[in-house]
Amino acid sequence: MSAVSLPRSPQRLRRALLGAACLMAAGVARAARPAVLLRLSHVVAPDTPKGQMAQRFQALVHQRAGGRIRVEVHPDSSLWGDDDEMEALRLGAVEMLAPSLSKFGMAGVPEFEVFDLPYLFADLAQVRRVTQGDVGRELLQRLGRQQMLGLGFLDNGFKQMSAPRPLRAPSDYRGLRVRVQASRVLGEQMRALGAQAVVLPFAETQRALATGVVDAAENPLSNFLTQGLAALQPHLTLTQHGYLGYAVVTHPRFWASLSPGDRELLEAALAEALAHGNRLAAALDAQALATLQRTPDLQVHSLAADERATLRRHLQPVFDGFQRSFGPSLLRDVQRAVDGRS
Repeated sequence: MSAVSLPRSPQRLRRALLGAACLMAAGVARAARPAVLLRLSHVVAPDTPKGQMAQRFQALVHQRAGGRIRVEVHPDSSLWGDDDEMEALRLGAVEMLAPSLSKFGMAGVPEFEVFDLPYLFADLAQVRRVTQGDVGRELLQRLGRQQMLGLGFLDNGFKQMSAPRPLRAPSDYRGLRVRVQASRVLGEQMRALGAQAVVLPFAETQRALATGVVDAAENPLSNFLTQGLAALQPHLTLTQHGYLGYAVVTHPRFWASLSPGDRELLEAALAEALAHGNRLAAALDAQALATLQRTPDLQVHSLAADERATLRRHLQPVFDGFQRSFGPSLLRDVQRAVDGRS
């Protein structure tokens, strides 16, 4: 079974709409404009690690720039959504994004799909040995191939599975339509479990579950809670099968237009904001779990060690396919970083 995508708007129409938005934004900016206007768009709720990072970044810049730089934060797909945010960045309709790492594969940097491999990381410490080390820096540099400048990584947490039934064994997945992000690795993951991957923007997940377009979804606990998915999914299985993180990106043209002092200010504020968001990731995850365990009509299931091992064995073909596509070197470098050997 192959991944399924909902119909997209014609490319010409999408470009026309984005172009009109750029002109409107330029007109507003001329009317009452600080020296630098930086619009940061993202697709999740304000009370998630990414939402909190964005707010901290906004506050730090406001405090330090003395009004010369204004940061506008647009959460919950209120400005741009999963389908169009990267194109908006290329066209100058937004200055900064924090897309999930899964999105960069389909945007022309397929090496980022390594982060989607199931059971690659055991904890956030292992993730950070990759993202904060040489491998992470090299991956950010590769974004330049697609007119993006990578500024840093941000954690959300590990994904869990929600569905109409507990998902303890591979056979439990058979026949389910599971919402995933647009990632070849995630599509192969669901295929290996006998499920059908349905690619949907994050903002459409709740409606898709409510209307039966999909049966199940994978999300970090903070996203599952803040999107109100417990009202639609009676079973939450703590599979912790995959990592979900973000990369903060801007357009090289915008970044080059800044004065050296403004770049330095923004880099320092963003570094502090990312550290703040990363500190919050584990804490918000634990808080979300405690809340969900008290939620009426939601059953939370933990996997035994042997159940997790069985799922991992069934997902081994995903690793094999990744190595065939990219060769063993990238996965070897990531694994060395995970193990603390680089």
